[in-house]
Amino acid sequence: MTAYVIAHLRDPEELHPEVLEYMEGIQATMDPFSGRFVVHGGAVDVREGRWPGNVVMLEFPSVENARDWYESAAYREILPLRTDHLEGDLIIVEGVGPGYDPATKAAELRKAL
Repeated sequence: MTAYVIAHLRDPEELHPEVLEYMEGIQATMDPFSGRFVVHGGAVDVREGRWPGNVVMLEFPSVENARDWYESAAYREILPLRTDHLEGDLIIVEGVGPGYDPATKAAELRKAL
């Protein structure tokens, strides 16, 4: 099942050159795990709540691929280039498959009540 890595990165007061170095190296760390960018700092149209900062979304073939990438030596080597200079949150989440129906999910949750 497809998995996504979603990062909510707060805007820094000043962009540190190491963040650019991180950006230059991240794709090479993702390639062995078949990862790709889906969203990378595009315009955010906030409709509910607050969303200060940027969104980054990566796609991997599975949760295992996403976890293996995040834990890989290559990614761990460049990670501090970002985390030392940008505040943010990062999650790995499993996507839904073809034919997903939220009404079916609601029915399952209703039964559990």
